[in-house]
Amino acid sequence: MSRPAACPGPAGAVYFSLLGPLTAVVDGRPLPLGPRKQRLVLATLLSRPNTPVPVDVLTDVVWPDAPPRTARKNLQVYVSAARTLFAAVDGGDRDRVVHGCGGYRLRIEEGELDTLRFRALARAGRAAGERGDLRTAARLLREALDLWGERPPLHDLRDSDVVAQEAERLEARCLTVYEEWAEAEIETGRAAVAVDGLRDLVERHPLRERLRAAWMNSLHQSGRQSEALAVYDDYRQLLARELGLEPSPALAALYGRVLGRGASPRPSAGRKAACDVSLPADLRDFTGREDELARLLPVAGAPDGGVAVVTGPAGVGKSVLAVRAAHLLGEGFPDGRIHVRARRQDGAARTRTDLLEELVRLCGADTPGRPDAAEAENTWQDWLSRHRALVVLDDVVDEASVRGLLPRTGRSSVVLTARGQLAGLAPVHRIALCVPEDGEALDLLERLIGPDRLRTDPAAALRIVRACGALPLAVAVSGMRLAVLRHLPLAEYAARVEDPGAALDELVAGDVSVRSRIAAGWQDLSARDRTALARLAGLSSDCGFTLERAMAALRRDERETIRAVEALIGTGAVTSPAGEVTAHAAWYEVPRLLCLYARETAGHEDAGAPGASRGPALQLLSRG
Repeated sequence: MSRPAACPGPAGAVYFSLLGPLTAVVDGRPLPLGPRKQRLVLATLLSRPNTPVPVDVLTDVVWPDAPPRTARKNLQVYVSAARTLFAAVDGGDRDRVVHGCGGYRLRIEEGELDTLRFRALARAGRAAGERGDLRTAARLLREALDLWGERPPLHDLRDSDVVAQEAERLEARCLTVYEEWAEAEIETGRAAVAVDGLRDLVERHPLRERLRAAWMNSLHQSGRQSEALAVYDDYRQLLARELGLEPSPALAALYGRVLGRGASPRPSAGRKAACDVSLPADLRDFTGREDELARLLPVAGAPDGGVAVVTGPAGVGKSVLAVRAAHLLGEGFPDGRIHVRARRQDGAARTRTDLLEELVRLCGADTPGRPDAAEAENTWQDWLSRHRALVVLDDVVDEASVRGLLPRTGRSSVVLTARGQLAGLAPVHRIALCVPEDGEALDLLERLIGPDRLRTDPAAALRIVRACGALPLAVAVSGMRLAVLRHLPLAEYAARVEDPGAALDELVAGDVSVRSRIAAGWQDLSARDRTALARLAGLSSDCGFTLERAMAALRRDERETIRAVEALIGTGAVTSPAGEVTAHAAWYEVPRLLCLYARETAGHEDAGAPGASRGPALQLLSRG
């Protein structure tokens, strides 16, 4: 997997590397990066390129135990040193490190950072593979892998927990790309080139099944059948010894093919087709979400069944992720995959009885007449106990609507998607979806409008993505709209969606409307939560706030404000830091488009209130 890192970019350009020790070069000349704490700050900014990094995160990186009273001043010194470094390279004509309410953001281009180049090559390789051009896919994925150095990423700074976590995330992405490269080489008849590398990686990651499968397949395609069978047997024994599990049905099917049994027999189509008919088609423009998918698949595909809850704001891609997982896990569920929406067409919640009746009908366990709720629940649980199926309960409103639907016994799995956290369900595996990084959002936009058009004005494309808050639904609607309005310059459309008063009007493509999706989530909130959210949304133009600012806006004491904010976090209307941080140090955010909707709705409601020309919320909005 490791080769000498690829050569840096064009002459005169700075080139940073995180895929090894932290380094920077210009024209082959290494740049001094200063003392360790300064390098920690630079590594953290580079690991989140073009994204604000909160001051609290930088503080935790440099002083994980007890930051000194002068921590913020010292951070300013380290950031100033980074600015000086870039100024020496750029000639002082670019403001590379900018500071805003969200923290410090380092502006850097793809050709100046190896991780950005790695990500771009991996995306291009996957796109080529999806087009069926496997040779190009293998070449591009190999180029991505060639960017890696001989040593692990950021190995010189891994004594910092935050840096170590980022390095582990990079290694996980590299493993995924290596698996994709190996599979592409195997498909093109060049399995032998991947055998040795796969063996080395399996030794270091013995429980990673996709690596095992690729190694088995490469050995089999290279004529080394006995070795391929031994790989499976070793893995089966390891799983039984370490986890008490059996290999997945997909790997068992591969084992059968290596033995010469051909494709493993499929169950009769009758019952399975009846269940699978409710599953939506897999999206061709699915992008990113590698880490989340890697966490979801083992839970949903567990041999003894599992329950996963995928949460996040409206339009973040929860349903798409769940459906993607259901398609990938198809072979492991011989009794089918069932998809049921927990809301009616108008967005209102369906009753538990209504959901049970549909589930019973889809699985073919109908009883004579119309059963009552208790009878329907017993019928459903009995069916689950005797079958292995994957159930996707999509857009769940609350815990009460799905209690009694989750399997009590048996080997079936359930994936729930919800805007709120469904904190009352336990035990479940939780996966919280945040908005993707700019690169993944750009990849989605590119798939919809085409790479040639995106290349005409990449800066405007990035503006569009950021004006959409990188929300996948909003980016997809923008792409669909631009695909129809081919005469419209990207820069002009970017200016439209950047306008707070026009953004939601622009994010409509046919019958797909971002405003209507956000409105459904708004109606889920209680009146008290809607009032609080409107006031918080009016605090600043960037839709972020601290606890102190929230106390002033809500006119409540600290404890009541914390409860109000945490209630909104529970509904998915407010996002909070991923790591542990005190309430006073936390930076909270309302997603940009929800923020705009809250301001718009608060303004309409106050303007229409009898006897009041400007209510408290509208006054706050005018100040924001």
